[in-house]
Amino acid sequence: MAKTIGIMSLKGGVGKTSIVAGLGSALAELGKKVLLIDANFSAPNLGIHFNLIEPEVAIQHVLGRKSNISDAIYNVGGLDIMPAEIFSKLNFSPMRLRERINPLKRKYDIILIDSSPTMSEESVATFLAADEIFFVTTPDHSTLSNTLKFIKEANERGTPIDGLILNQVHDKSFEIPLSDIESATNYPVLAVLPFDIDVKEAQSKFIPSTKHKPNSKGSKELKKLAATIVGQKVPGFDWRVFFKLAPKRQDVNREVFYQRVFG
Repeated sequence: MAKTIGIMSLKGGVGKTSIVAGLGSALAELGKKVLLIDANFSAPNLGIHFNLIEPEVAIQHVLGRKSNISDAIYNVGGLDIMPAEIFSKLNFSPMRLRERINPLKRKYDIILIDSSPTMSEESVATFLAADEIFFVTTPDHSTLSNTLKFIKEANERGTPIDGLILNQVHDKSFEIPLSDIESATNYPVLAVLPFDIDVKEAQSKFIPSTKHKPNSKGSKELKKLAATIVGQKVPGFDWRVFFKLAPKRQDVNREVFYQRVFG
């Protein structure tokens, strides 16, 4: 039975969809059966990351009961994608998302939902369809304030929040420290992704960043997060352990998450 995870942000431009693509690819590389769903109906672009620009059948057709759900699923690069139509004129209800994807949970290990970056019926649909939530934020005050709004909404609806993904980090003194972000939100940061121009290049080539530059810092972080989500120990040599350095906060948080869920 699949675990359905909503990837959410209340602000566009924070790299949410790139994270969905990269994390989904990393999960597939771990041998998991993965489905990515574009639930950003107003401004969809998950399909663009996989060169599914004009899908013949999209999620809007499924929610509008115009097509079978299997016809809206496309296999690309070892994982399945349910894209949204960019210029859809169909009448449909986003609130049918949970009902329509529930039967798919028997087929997959992980379902990732790319949510709308708006406080609307579209984001509520993701709250209701997801078993748990990851919030994507960047280390600036405007994005963090919007993240706090979304966290409040999730708490009111009772949707479990696993933690935060901190993206587009420049390691500058003017950025909000990780510890302050955790203190403000009361949730752990489970991955810290640096600003990386290669992520944009990956988009231009229609491939996930974790496949385009598998050894970049961001790709390694997403792969560690993917392993933690499915209960696998993170592989590879850790120089910080070798030199007896203190572990990074996100590494500690992932270990705590692993022990809480799988320990």
